[in-house]
Amino acid sequence: MHRGIVWSIVGILTMVAGPPSQAQKLADAPSTVMLARNIQQQNDVPTATGGMPVVSTVASDKNMRAASQQPSVGTRVDSIPAQLTIQQAEQIAIQNNPSISVSRLFARAQHQVYRETRSAYLPQLDGGAVAAEADSGSRYTFDNLRSTRLLTHLGGGLDLSQLITDFGHTSNLIASSKLYEKAQNAHAMASQLDIVLMTDQAFYNALEAQALVQVAQQTVNTRQATDEQITELTKNKLRSDIDLAFSEENVARAKLLLLDAQDQYDKDMNALTSLLGFDRPMQYTLVSDKGAVPLPPPDQDALVQVALQQRPDLIELDYDQKAAKKYGRAEREQLLPTLTTLGVVGGTPIRDPRYFNSNWFGAIGLNVRVPIFNGFLYTSEANAADERARAANENLRDLRDNVVRDVRDAWLQANTSYKKIAVTEKLLQASNLGLELAQARYKLGLSSIVELSEMQLEQTRASIENINARVEYEVSLAALNYQLGNLP
Repeated sequence: MHRGIVWSIVGILTMVAGPPSQAQKLADAPSTVMLARNIQQQNDVPTATGGMPVVSTVASDKNMRAASQQPSVGTRVDSIPAQLTIQQAEQIAIQNNPSISVSRLFARAQHQVYRETRSAYLPQLDGGAVAAEADSGSRYTFDNLRSTRLLTHLGGGLDLSQLITDFGHTSNLIASSKLYEKAQNAHAMASQLDIVLMTDQAFYNALEAQALVQVAQQTVNTRQATDEQITELTKNKLRSDIDLAFSEENVARAKLLLLDAQDQYDKDMNALTSLLGFDRPMQYTLVSDKGAVPLPPPDQDALVQVALQQRPDLIELDYDQKAAKKYGRAEREQLLPTLTTLGVVGGTPIRDPRYFNSNWFGAIGLNVRVPIFNGFLYTSEANAADERARAANENLRDLRDNVVRDVRDAWLQANTSYKKIAVTEKLLQASNLGLELAQARYKLGLSSIVELSEMQLEQTRASIENINARVEYEVSLAALNYQLGNLP
């Protein structure tokens, strides 16, 4: 993270006089309580043939309910707090980021598709009226096989049609649409999870850049004070002109690095502001939660089971695969008969009594439609749907394998990053002690400025490596939360 700027600062910070700097403590990573959520309840994971864990519909329903509790589309946060924490940043991004709004709108649109499909089971009622002035009893002869008699009349009525059964075709279409709706809801959750991870990464990037700006500013102040001291010593012939030139060069380079660090900080803050859903500059400061660094989760196998249960993209593909199977069955059931009932009722207040025996009319009947041959259309559609269902199943299997790999990799990265913190803290302690001794030797005239600069370089490198290790661990925990499908 910004390693170019970090190591540029390391290469230049060679003249820090005064008390040794201590490693800065950045924001604590997401709680491991969230990482271990549902592990205890999900120890017994259902398995498919061959022992492969399958996506649990219980976990899916739980995630669907969680999605329904999120803020509705259009609910926006209009400002950013002056002191912004990682938790606040995540919530603002969830409410403001347009990518999440788009996925939620598509989910709502898919719900309307489900209602469209379900309408085939509901009564179809039409009303109408007609008035005709004609040469009553005359005929015309070019309207195919319909009645050819023309009559003067005025009437209106209702036309009712109701599907009785099509032997599963419509019911499977409805089930497929409902599963696609659930898949779209899971996709909305996956989009939300993506934005949370991106927000976490941008927050920690900006937080690290903010810390580097503070280090650079402190370095400029310290070098200026050191330069003033060496200037006085040089005037009194206690230090050489080489020491003075070296000191002045370091002050100039420190100012340049402060400008570079500030530029990087501004860019990182712009990136974070954009993720939070704002298109204008916002003034706020990032703050870190004070507290002990949490331990990484101990059992990667339990985390794998959690991920297989609640990863929204895995749930999405599972629903897609089930929906494709339902749609394939619906396509094949087009070969079966369709039974509907028809009804009509109405009146004819203006009529010719020679042709209309009553002022009202009504009828009811049944209609049976049996497909006999249509050029293998229905068979081809059914076969195509079956192939797509098989492809969806393979996509699900491929993603499941990738999820297992990614969770294990994220767990290994989190544990390695956690161990780096202890190593860099010991390195920082040793470099602090070495710098104290080097400063004492330089003040007593027992060493040159070159030796002091080397120890300052080592101490600065150790301090920044400790900061990097903490940030790396926080980012690795955020990535592990992402791989597990944990939403804030």
